[in-house]
Amino acid sequence: MNHSSKFLMLKDINILKTLSEAQINELAKRCTMEKVHKKNKIYCSGQTIDYVYLVNKGSIKLGMVAECDKILIKDIVYDHELFGENIFAKNVVRKDFSEAMSDTIIFKIPTALFKELVETNSEFANAVMTVIIERIRNLEQRMQNFVFMKAKARIVDFIRKTGNRKGIKIGVDEILINHGMSHKDIAYLTDTSRQTVARVLGELKKDNLIHFSPRKPSKILIRHSFQLAL
Repeated sequence: MNHSSKFLMLKDINILKTLSEAQINELAKRCTMEKVHKKNKIYCSGQTIDYVYLVNKGSIKLGMVAECDKILIKDIVYDHELFGENIFAKNVVRKDFSEAMSDTIIFKIPTALFKELVETNSEFANAVMTVIIERIRNLEQRMQNFVFMKAKARIVDFIRKTGNRKGIKIGVDEILINHGMSHKDIAYLTDTSRQTVARVLGELKKDNLIHFSPRKPSKILIRHSFQLAL
C-alpha cells in the first residue's frame, strides 16, 4: 500500500486524531501494514517488544499462558483499537500473546516511534493512558465478577458488553454481534467452562432472549427482551 493511502487510513482512526498531520505523515512513513490470518499469532510470550499494534480491520485476542498451561484471555481488540501498547515498563520482552480471531489487517508501529509520539503529544499520551487504564479496570472487574457473580451472570455480562461495544442495531430494538469466538474462547474470557457456555447460550436461546444458528454460533442476535429480563 502506498504512503498516501496509509496516511488517509490512519487519519481516520479515532485514537490518532490528536496527532498533527506531520505526525500522522511520519507514522504513515514508518509503520507497516500486515495481514494476519485467523488463528495466527502476532506476537508470543518471550518475544522482544519491537512494535505497538493498531487493528485496521478484524479482531485480536490478548492472553497469557500460566505454568499449568491454563490460558487467561485478557481482552478482545477490534477495529481501530490499539494493542501491545503497554511498553513503558522495564520489561523488554512480552509476557503475553496476541492471536487473530479472524483474518485481520494490522498496522505495526515501531516502539521508538510510538514512544516519540507519546512524549511529544500530551493529548495522544492521555489517550494511550486511557486505553491502558481501561484494560486494567476491565481485568479488575472480571476478578470481582468471578468472586461475586455466578457463571451464567458472567456469560450474560459478556454478551451485554459485547453488544454495547460491537453490536449492530437490527430493526427497532434488536442487536447483532459477531464476536468470532468459540465456546472455549468465551469460557476463557468469562472464567467458566466450555460446557457451561454451551448450556447457558442454549438456555438463553430457548427462552427467546437471544438467537443464533448452529452453523454460525459466533453470530448472536440479542433480543430486546434480553435487556429487560436479565
